[in-house]
Amino acid sequence: MIAVLNFGGQTCHLIARRVRELGVYSEVLPFDVSPEKVMELKPDGIILSGGPSSVYEKDAPIIKKEILELGIPVLGICYGLQLIAKILGGNVEKGNLKEFGKKEITVEKNGLLLKGLNGLNKKEQVWMSHGDLVTSLPKDFDILASTDTCKYAAVESRKRNIFGIQFHAEVAHTLKGTQILRNFVFDVCKAKKDWDIKNISEKLVDEIKDEVKSDGVIMGVSGGVDSTVAATLLHKAIDGNLYCVFVDHGLIRKGEADEVRNFFENKLHFRHFYFIDASKIFLDRLKGITEPEQKRKIIGHTFIEVFEKKVEELSRKFKDIKFLGQGTIYPDRIESAQPNKNASKIKSHHNLTLPEKMNLKIIEPLKEFYKDEVRQLGKELQIPDEIIERHPFPGPGLAIRILGEVTDERLRILRDADFIFIEELKKSGQYKKIWQALAALLPVKSVGVMGDARTYEYIISLRAVTSLDAMTADWARIPYEILERISNRIINEVKGVNRVVYDISQKPPATIEYE
Repeated sequence: MIAVLNFGGQTCHLIARRVRELGVYSEVLPFDVSPEKVMELKPDGIILSGGPSSVYEKDAPIIKKEILELGIPVLGICYGLQLIAKILGGNVEKGNLKEFGKKEITVEKNGLLLKGLNGLNKKEQVWMSHGDLVTSLPKDFDILASTDTCKYAAVESRKRNIFGIQFHAEVAHTLKGTQILRNFVFDVCKAKKDWDIKNISEKLVDEIKDEVKSDGVIMGVSGGVDSTVAATLLHKAIDGNLYCVFVDHGLIRKGEADEVRNFFENKLHFRHFYFIDASKIFLDRLKGITEPEQKRKIIGHTFIEVFEKKVEELSRKFKDIKFLGQGTIYPDRIESAQPNKNASKIKSHHNLTLPEKMNLKIIEPLKEFYKDEVRQLGKELQIPDEIIERHPFPGPGLAIRILGEVTDERLRILRDADFIFIEELKKSGQYKKIWQALAALLPVKSVGVMGDARTYEYIISLRAVTSLDAMTADWARIPYEILERISNRIINEVKGVNRVVYDISQKPPATIEYE
């Protein structure tokens, strides 16, 4: 296995995921893990992740020097490289020129780490995200690559078996990043290729059995990929001791409530499935609210309130309920800064507020997995394709796709527009090519003309992205004729819309959702 030490970087778990894709098990550990614990795990290699801190800050996260002296190969990425330099006697300073986004490195020496790249004095595209720079190397280190503003973009010490890169090999925009990680994992660490996602479902079921034993688990389900796969794992482990609850908060897509009910009751055959229509209370509490985080929190806390009532009711009837199951996956947690106190918070995730007011133990079978891995698990569990291939849909629902106040009229407009968008993508064969597609309603109106009359109506923004794991995303190149058909249908069929735009921003800097 390869141990990844987490310094709070947004792509820390992406490193572990890339290593798992290579067929080697990888586990993320806290940065302050003891050398003794590392030795106990017997990793073939150690990767130090990036992070938002600066190594010269007073409370900067740091590892014990002994970890670099265990004889285990080490690769430092971004902050990890800077940390290696500082601990071993080099120097790190605040850069005069910050580097964010695409850059080109010039390879000066291939060594083991850069084997398979274009060759000496050739350019390679990488992805940078840093403001600090290593300005002098420790003893026994050599330069492998540099940029026009970063002399030590890749370095190595063959004597110490320690390597470092200032760029992020784990993201797709570093074109040879997988090759670099492959070089480290197999050529430097000599790890064996013996890990497969197919072996994981049985292990997860066994872990659930060990944790839950004969107790009951209550779980809120949405019909989405994550909650369905998590619920299926729990069902496989504890069968009749699983109690699934679907709360209709009035913020779901057109026809979705009936679809979810049908899936769980008639296709997945869950023994305990409960449906709650709570749309009125949610919409009442969202009146006049425009701030995104406030919307998320209102939805989260209202969900808790509705859910608690159902828990109390079911707990009186079934005495075994001791756990709360959740379909939280890793991107939810990393954007909410949950795994590491040094991470920067981007947004709160409504699922993650639930434990605060629930007198139940939490069980999250998918908390270390990415969406594509969850889909693979779902296929292993023989969940129907119509669920597994469904695009991600946020817990707060359409509330975060309506910028500004959520009203009945805006919900009606967005539901109808979104339904047309998804329907046309499916008809054209584009749906399966896209990671996530959605319509959003902008809180402004524009002038238009229909027939001979002037109109003043809402703008619908269409967003569709391609991605592997939602950590980075690019806008989908939907053919113009399909976009034209979608736009015409929305404007003609959805009362209250006179303009449709297509969003072509990437993540980063944008997020996939609007709020």
